[in-house]
Amino acid sequence: MGKYSIEFKITAIKAYINGDEGFRKVARHYSMDHGLLRRWVAAYRLRGSAGLRSRGHHYSAAFKLSVIQCMHAQQLSHREVAARFGLGQSSRVGIWERQYYSGGLAALSAPKRKKAVTMPNKSPVLPPSEIIDDDAKSREQLKAELEYLRMENAYLKKLEEIGGFEQEASPREKTLTVMALRSRFALDSLLKLADLPRSTFYYQLSALQRPDKHAALKTRIQELYDQHVGRFGYRRIALQLQKEQPVSEKTVQRLMERLNLKSLVRPKKYRSYKGQLGKIASNLLERNFVAQRPNQKWVTDVTEFKIGLKKLYLSPVMDLYNGEIIAYQTATRPCFAMVTDMLDKAFVRLQSPAHLVFHSDQGWQYQQPRYQQALEQRGIKQSMSRKGNCLDNAAMESFFATLKSEFFYLKRFESMEELELGLEEYIRYYNHDRIKSRLGGLSPVEYRARSVGVWQ
Repeated sequence: MGKYSIEFKITAIKAYINGDEGFRKVARHYSMDHGLLRRWVAAYRLRGSAGLRSRGHHYSAAFKLSVIQCMHAQQLSHREVAARFGLGQSSRVGIWERQYYSGGLAALSAPKRKKAVTMPNKSPVLPPSEIIDDDAKSREQLKAELEYLRMENAYLKKLEEIGGFEQEASPREKTLTVMALRSRFALDSLLKLADLPRSTFYYQLSALQRPDKHAALKTRIQELYDQHVGRFGYRRIALQLQKEQPVSEKTVQRLMERLNLKSLVRPKKYRSYKGQLGKIASNLLERNFVAQRPNQKWVTDVTEFKIGLKKLYLSPVMDLYNGEIIAYQTATRPCFAMVTDMLDKAFVRLQSPAHLVFHSDQGWQYQQPRYQQALEQRGIKQSMSRKGNCLDNAAMESFFATLKSEFFYLKRFESMEELELGLEEYIRYYNHDRIKSRLGGLSPVEYRARSVGVWQ
């Protein structure tokens, strides 16, 4: 028996036909769907009360074909043609239409699909709903519980392999897990266990089968990440890619998260205390690390590398205009000759007396009279940080932190010779290949080469 009686249908239809209200208001008054009321009215106008009676009739292929041909010949909608032929539900016409265009007349004459019979090995497995003594359970109940526990155990193991345990599993991870176990367990049971709607499962399945539109971009991101040995995060990767193709920084960040690519975390190794003000030279730099031209502001410092019981010291000079290491010297002891040799290399960059500020901390090397005289002879102003305040020379401290996190902490060095060769290679890479955001995605040497004509 239908949900609505003939008398109820006629009452609702006449309320619409004889009244001034639309389908929605009348349907709301009778607590029903307005589309259903629209279909009743169309059927009543065409065939009277006979068109309102539900028909449990098996339609022949010829009848279905005539409905489809009439609909196309007279350009009727599904609802209109269903009302004309007294079909009840207009969705039936759409089904016939799809069957006809996919399989022809033979598809229209195919018998109605019966409900699939569940095979014994694919029987739905339900969790135990009540706590019952095992002795009181039947053999089938015990087998069902055992199968459910096996399915639950397999599901959790597979989900952990896919990576859905660190946080709540996504629909994509659940779909992959269900697909991996679908040959062993019933699909309905797996979806219920995963709390995954069937529509979501098939949507994710179709999405997984579509080709990845970012496949080439992912490959290029991986190449750049490997080329720079993990030193580039998503911002530098995006800057490098933007030289080749238009790409969003957010897109690069999202794809690197999917590929599990992260830049190296810089460990914090040094904390200092604030001491007394220096007396040798004033702090002329005053933490203004921006230079308007080359050879306007230089900074220097000394850092230590330890391999076993041996130590290697590095003394570089950085030009704050582009962050380039313009000269450096290494030694196994922190002697004064290391600093003077570094100065000789750096002074080669000065073609004429320069208006240059050379900044350092209050290390003993920079307090020597010979060091101060070497600067004075070339008209260079000496600047020194306040005692115990590494922030006054933050630009050089930042370089040391980058050098150690991207180079020294990642490798095991067997000898000092190997470390020295590695330092030489990294400083060349830092100057020529390592791009910087503040330089517009250029390396220090590229930035200097682009602006060299301006300052000549």
